[in-house]
This record gives sequence, structure tokens and C-alpha cells, in this order.
Amino acid sequence: MGVSEINGTLIWYYNICKKEVWFMSHSIVPDQGDENIDLGKFIHEFSYKRDDKEVSFGNVKFDVVFQSKQELVIGETKKSSKYEQASKWQLMYYLKVLNDAGINARGVLLYPQERKRTDVNLNDKAIKKLEVMVNDIERITNLNIPPEIESNRYCIKCGYREYCFA
Repeated sequence: MGVSEINGTLIWYYNICKKEVWFMSHSIVPDQGDENIDLGKFIHEFSYKRDDKEVSFGNVKFDVVFQSKQELVIGETKKSSKYEQASKWQLMYYLKVLNDAGINARGVLLYPQERKRTDVNLNDKAIKKLEVMVNDIERITNLNIPPEIESNRYCIKCGYREYCFA
């Protein structure tokens, strides 16, 4: 997998579980009957209807794009702030992709159920950390077998739990 194939979803999973990165990169999908996945799809589909949704730009897709005070804002809709750090890095990756193309934008994480918004901005330190993440994602995706389980607090509701703990 090359850098051009890395997307925001892989960045998000990287910050949750490295094994999930391997599954996703090898087209192994999580349990589609998982209620958490269904809820996330519902929230994504029915939130923020007034704005443009799912705008593709290269190999990434932004959930919401809107103008605010003459600036471009990229929004990422999530069902909960439980994964806020992973979501922040996913959105910063989108901002970096835009920045690399000469487009300045700011980001906002949207949590409709919580009625919460969190601003996200890209800086030099974040760009360097994203480069490390991208390199490690490439390493993980090139493995012949998935990395070992690193059990964490997210495993209990993970759509991949059957693969890891069967």
C-alpha cells in the first residue's frame, strides 16, 4: 500500500488499534450487523443535511464541507466523542491533504448526539506526527499477518472483536 492509498479511516483506526489497520487494508470488513456500526451510519446519514456531504478529494472523503466567515471548513461527523483523539488525527490528515494541495482550511469535529463541536487545526508538529503515522501504516499494511492484539478499552465494542477473540 502506498501513501496515495492511505485515507482518513486508516488514520482513525491507527489511533485506536493497529490490528484494525491491517484488517481494513486487507479488505476485511467489521461485523456489519454490529449495532455501533449501524448507529454511526444513521447519524452520518441524517445529520447536517443543509451542508454538502461526502465530498471526495483525491483518496479522502470529507463528511461535511461548508463556508464560515469566508473560510473553508471541513467537518467530520462522529456518533460520540469517545474516540476524540483518533477523530482529531483523522481530520488533521484531511487538512494535511488539502494543505499539500495548496488549500487552506480548518476542521471541526461534529458530535450531533452530544450537541458538541470541537475545532481542529493543523500545525507543523501535527504534520510531523502524521508523517510518522503514515509510515507506520505502510509498514503494518505490508505485513503478511496482522499484528498481535493490543487489548484496550475499545475492544469490547469493536466490530472486529470476533476476529481477534474467536
